[in-house]
Amino acid sequence: MNKIIKTLTVLGAIVASLSVLSAHAIEPFIISDIRVEGLERLDEGTVFNYLPLKVGDEMNDEEAQISIKELFRTGFFRDVKLEQDGGTLVVQIQERPSIAKLTIKGNKELETEALRQGLETSGIVEGRIFNQGKLEQVSREIKNTYLSLGRYSAEVTTDVEDLGDNKVALSIDINEGRVARIKKINIIGATKISASTLKDEMELRDRRGFSLFSKRNQYSRQKLEADVESIRSYYLNRGYHDFEITSTNVQISPNKQDIFISISLSEGERYVFGGAVVEGAESTGISGLDSLIRIQQGEAFSQQEVSASRAAIADRLADEGYAFVEVKPIYDTDRENLVVSTVFSVVPNQRVYVRRINISGNAYTRDEVIRRELRQFEGAWYSAAALRKSRGRLQRLGFFTSVQIETPAVPGTTDQIDVNVIVSERDTGSIQLSAGYSDSDGTIIGASYQQRNLLGTGRELTVEISNSDASRVASVDYVNPYHTEDGISRGFNLTTRRIDSSEVDTAEYVLNTDSAGINYRIPISESNSITLGGTLEFLDLESTDETPPEILRVIEETPEADNVVLTIGLAKDTRDDFFFPTRGANGSASLEISVPGSDFEYYKLNLQGAAYYPLTDNLTLKGSLGLGYGDGFGDSSETGLPFYKNYFAGGSRSVRGFDGRSLGPRDTGPTPAPLGGDRRVLVNAELLFPPFGESIDKDKRVGIFIDGGQVYGPDEDLDLGELRYSAGLAFNWFSPLGPFSLSYGIALNDEEDDELEEFQISFGTVFR
Repeated sequence: MNKIIKTLTVLGAIVASLSVLSAHAIEPFIISDIRVEGLERLDEGTVFNYLPLKVGDEMNDEEAQISIKELFRTGFFRDVKLEQDGGTLVVQIQERPSIAKLTIKGNKELETEALRQGLETSGIVEGRIFNQGKLEQVSREIKNTYLSLGRYSAEVTTDVEDLGDNKVALSIDINEGRVARIKKINIIGATKISASTLKDEMELRDRRGFSLFSKRNQYSRQKLEADVESIRSYYLNRGYHDFEITSTNVQISPNKQDIFISISLSEGERYVFGGAVVEGAESTGISGLDSLIRIQQGEAFSQQEVSASRAAIADRLADEGYAFVEVKPIYDTDRENLVVSTVFSVVPNQRVYVRRINISGNAYTRDEVIRRELRQFEGAWYSAAALRKSRGRLQRLGFFTSVQIETPAVPGTTDQIDVNVIVSERDTGSIQLSAGYSDSDGTIIGASYQQRNLLGTGRELTVEISNSDASRVASVDYVNPYHTEDGISRGFNLTTRRIDSSEVDTAEYVLNTDSAGINYRIPISESNSITLGGTLEFLDLESTDETPPEILRVIEETPEADNVVLTIGLAKDTRDDFFFPTRGANGSASLEISVPGSDFEYYKLNLQGAAYYPLTDNLTLKGSLGLGYGDGFGDSSETGLPFYKNYFAGGSRSVRGFDGRSLGPRDTGPTPAPLGGDRRVLVNAELLFPPFGESIDKDKRVGIFIDGGQVYGPDEDLDLGELRYSAGLAFNWFSPLGPFSLSYGIALNDEEDDELEEFQISFGTVFR
């Protein structure tokens, strides 16, 4: 049937040509009317729309040819003739058939819906006019798609069935074939480095053992090109300065199932570094560029070290305003002695300054909130370092899912650029009735209003009422991060809290607290700050029938207490993101101490920090450490750290796999329960990556972790051998309803009395 349709198409073209020739016999005349004959589905208006002739125009040979070509160009018609009936122009039409039915068969790798969308884009859809040329074009595109997937034996056949009434049924039959796999990779010319070592550097693999089930032995031209560059880099970074890839050859078997790859190379000799200097930077007045060269004389030549040195020199010049600097390594190769000396030739070009800073994407956040975080200023010399710091500060705000900075040159100038700061905002506020769960606190029900970017000013306001199995809390917190223009922040908080520990598996007591506090954060450098705070507390302590003696004695002596608590701390934060960092570190050292004369006189020292190391674009290694120590002084020196200030460990926020707050000393009651302690050690190592093979995003992340920790009582020695360890898998998601965390942890060295909880869920509380 395809042949029939093609024959009809050719005949139609011949008829069209004859029609044009017949138009030559038409004597010129003025058109008084136009009549269309032969239409079945289309209306006359469609023909009139494409017909260049109108009533009143003169009909002649040239106009006839143009009109027939225009009507054929629409693709609607199989045949077009123009005739004269007196003063009437008669347009005789034979329409192309319409597509009554479209069937796609045999496809598994490509979804039918995706194929139909592609066909619809090309006009191959039920109800449209059938065009054989477009069908053939689409068939080729489908086959090319399969070729890009490595299915070189894929076949696409089409069938056109005449249904009568000028309608056809189309059938696209796909034979996907098998994925062509690499059967053999030959590396020719490798004598100084083994072919097997080079193959280990390649993404592609030849067919060996169970590699049949791996996509790494599926051929891709792009992957082969990348592998060739990997081999080139391997040699150039190991001294082979004259290395060359002489040829690459790819062959496919007759059955189109097997791929054979041959890579021919010339290794050359192994060179060492000679001297290295920087030339051409004298006009900049910048000294010390030679010290940025990482090349060590006598070591094996390495293209990687050359590139690192070039980048360091370029970055240093860019920090001083030379945005368009060119640094070119020039080699002086001594092939007799196998030594490569390097000259880094600097072309600084014009020093540039920033004309204007443009901010976009901030529909809610005020411009001033963004500008006050920038370390690059208008009218100042351009600085790449300042822009990097600016981007980092904006990302750490937590207001944006992404921050991009562009530096286009100002048209018509050689010494000016603009800085375009493009942000993508995330939701920073919510009003919600919430239900959550924490393995440590149980079910949490509450209502809250939270806005981390109040009215777009960057200020934070949180009003919360929550009720969990262990506590009831009502609080108001307000923070102005720029209380002064120098960046000193000030915050206030009012809180009323009731803790009933009988609802969780710890030593029982009831504590009611009303407090009011003020705190300041004072920046002392780009990433370091000092925190100062003071809180007035009013405590009401109660016992239960199960309160252990250690706590009961304290409650009987001091059932009510008034404390003035001061805090001072030093913090450092160089993370690249507030919620899901991939590089940088954050840490703090803090002292919490009650003012002498308070009913409970105590202090707590806390050290904690985490560092993030990017291993690849999507893989981050995190390591963290937390240390805590507390004790009493003055009138409280004998009782030590107040029991309600004890440290705990275990659960989703410390040592996963162990029950919440379960590690450490237990009370001496009839049913010993976790009591907490005055010292704590926490360690963590975690491999973080986006889930499901996705690229890095800002709302979810998976982690493979090892946790460790322990709590020690005042009568216990600090024995690191008592640390409990666990390992497992965690999933964190910043969902539309709030933070969600799920972990599965297995205890590695649990003791008989330890309480375990492998699955742990936390919803509505901030990530650990």
